[in-house]
Amino acid sequence: MGHIVEEVLHDWGFELALATEDVRATPPALAAECVCIDFTTPDAFRANYPFIAEHFKAAVIGTTGWNDICSEVIGAFEEHGTPMIHTSNFSLGVNAFFAAVIRTCQVLKDRGYVPEIEEIHHIHKLDAPSGTAKTLAALVMKHMGVKPEITSRREGEIPGIHTIEFRCGCDRLVFTHEAFSRRGFAEGAVLAAQLTEKLTGVHEFLDVIL
Repeated sequence: MGHIVEEVLHDWGFELALATEDVRATPPALAAECVCIDFTTPDAFRANYPFIAEHFKAAVIGTTGWNDICSEVIGAFEEHGTPMIHTSNFSLGVNAFFAAVIRTCQVLKDRGYVPEIEEIHHIHKLDAPSGTAKTLAALVMKHMGVKPEITSRREGEIPGIHTIEFRCGCDRLVFTHEAFSRRGFAEGAVLAAQLTEKLTGVHEFLDVIL
């Protein structure tokens, strides 16, 4: 993802100040002028977020797997007044998908529909279910009051396919998002970095683009 973010920054005419595997090695004076775009691992983010919150101008976090320390992370960014945008998936298409699912849940709530989620990714993906599938499940739980079953499959080099089905005895409604590459995730992250200019506090990407 880091290399693809670099490509998007170049294509969109933005300067890349630094690309590093150890964000804590960033000189604080440089960090203060930069937006940190983080696509690392849960362990790395857990170690790095205090430095990011304290030193960077703003942050865009695409790393998942830190929900259990969410309050601590948000607290750190709010304490230092550092704007932060985070999400399990920065693709604009996926976030339009999220918005459609929210509205569908609101319409179908208590109408007898059963939701199910399936996600398919490449064989190199280590986590299952995906962060995006977990977000979908959380949205369904929040807006429909039902916990959906999630099925995960790992096949070939598939960048990512997420499908949610709402079924009852009368009909079936299906939404699917298929990523053709990781470029969409990088473009959304760079867009989010631009949006931090006018933000304060911590926000989910979906909330700032709706």
